[in-house]
Amino acid sequence: MIFDTDIFIWIQRGNKNAARLVEQEEERLLSIHTYMELLQCAKDKKQHANTKRFLKDFGFCILPLTENIGHRAAVYVEEYALSHGVRADDALIAATATENDLVLCSSNAKHFKPIKNLKLSVFRP
Repeated sequence: MIFDTDIFIWIQRGNKNAARLVEQEEERLLSIHTYMELLQCAKDKKQHANTKRFLKDFGFCILPLTENIGHRAAVYVEEYALSHGVRADDALIAATATENDLVLCSSNAKHFKPIKNLKLSVFRP
């Protein structure tokens, strides 16, 4: 399963359901875009290091940006930005999931619902 950035935010806020969800999943993945978002949101070097340690300790695999992912994300923006407000960051995460034939777990269903081929698991905190 590939996790959206919001799942990590729920864990940082102490949400036990989000933590349990991650613990129960055997294959823990995130897009390179999510990885960069997590590091970018760190308040200081300590939080930056904690984020990297958390991902390492739980065996997360970071999926790279590929040409196909970039192309698919661009298509998603073309198709859904005006009609549904899909933004580039969500398009990249959704495209990473779709290109790798993975289920995307997110609590932000409205960000991803319009994307037709996306396998979405909605997390309810």
